[in-house]
This record gives sequence, C-alpha cells and structure tokens, in this order.
Amino acid sequence: MIKTKLETATAPKAEKVGAKFNVLLVDDHPVTRQGVAALINQERNLIVCGEADSAPRALELITKLSPDLAVVDISLKTMSGIELMKNIKVLAPNLPVLFMSMHDESLYAERALRAGAQGYIMKQEASERILTAIHRVLDGELYLSDRMKEKMLHRIVNKKKEDGGFSIDSLSDREMEVFQLIGNGFSTRQIASKLNLSVKTIDSYREHLKLKLQLETGSDLVRYAIQWVKSENVV
Repeated sequence: MIKTKLETATAPKAEKVGAKFNVLLVDDHPVTRQGVAALINQERNLIVCGEADSAPRALELITKLSPDLAVVDISLKTMSGIELMKNIKVLAPNLPVLFMSMHDESLYAERALRAGAQGYIMKQEASERILTAIHRVLDGELYLSDRMKEKMLHRIVNKKKEDGGFSIDSLSDREMEVFQLIGNGFSTRQIASKLNLSVKTIDSYREHLKLKLQLETGSDLVRYAIQWVKSENVV
C-alpha cells in the first residue's frame, strides 16, 4: 500500500544505484515539455527518456522505454489524461504517474488519484515543488498540495459532500470530459468524433449532465459549461 506524508518539508530524493531514474513526459505543448525536460535533466538522478504529445504515443513509449515515472498532463489532444491513466494501469500497472497540469487541483486531483495516479501538481508551482513532487512519487509516496490534502481529509471526516447538493464534482470522468468539450464550443457531432463515440451516446451524456447539474434545457447546459470553462480557464 502506498504511504502518504502530510508534512511539506522537502522530501529526501529517491536514489537509484548505478543509474538515473527515467522519466517520460506526456504533454501536447512542445514549449512546456522543453521547460520541464530541462528542469528534470538538471537533477543528478533524473533523466527524461522520452517525450509524447498524445496518448497513443505515450502508450507506445511506455512499452518501448519502460520508464520509472510518467509525468502526464490532464488535457491531451486525442484523449484526456484521466483516460490515458486508466490505459496505463492496464499496460503498466506498476508505473507511477504524476499529473502536472494548469487545471485547478480542487477539481482534478481526486479524479487523478481515483484513476490510479500517485500525485498531482499544478504547472504554476515553483520548480522546487515540481521536483519535490517527482522525488516523492519515485519514493513510493503520494503527492498533493497541503490545501488539497486538507480538503480531502475534511471530506473523510465529514463523510459527506461539502454542500450536500449537485456539483461539478458529482460528474463521472467521461461526463466531465463531455462537459468540458461542450464548454469549449464543440458540437455534439464534434464531441462524438473526438471521443470516438456515437452521436446518440453523446446525446445521452448531455441528458445525464442536465439531470446531475439540475439544468432545464440544452441551452442552459451550454451556457453553464461555457461559464465554467471561462472561470476555470480550461482549454
């Protein structure tokens, strides 16, 4: 069972006798990958062994390179990072995964952990914290910010949802993906094509979203999704 630590002091860096830990970067933004790779490669016990800009490429490199850690973005072109995580757990169940994303951890961190990830850190964090997250995950620990740990502990203690009502948090991973695409202006047909699902299936998801979010019409759903995307700066 993976252990967790609540203290925020810099964790002792993982050691690998005779070699460096191989890190796979999965992000569809070349500039981001370049910056993160430079950060990782300056560490004496870490090296970026490969870079992927899509989920299929990531799965291919995992098989080919057998990395010690995958650092994955939540938003990818052909598949969400959460869905990729589920595929990784089938392909390489022992591979630790750290999500690093621009999206607010309050919405995605729990989803990432439920999918099997060992940590979540926002890209806006300082370089030192990003490296700390990488080392802790390599040490077999879970990594979350203090704020997120406290929020999760409160939920465990209260044993109920914070507001007792419906919220974005109540959506499944796939519903969340559809909701986000709606907010980004994609039509039902475009969403179906992007997710490799039928139009009928997407229509069904839209109905589920209206029910869960207590919205009356499809127009209400679109407006709400657009407002949410703008407020979260989700792309």
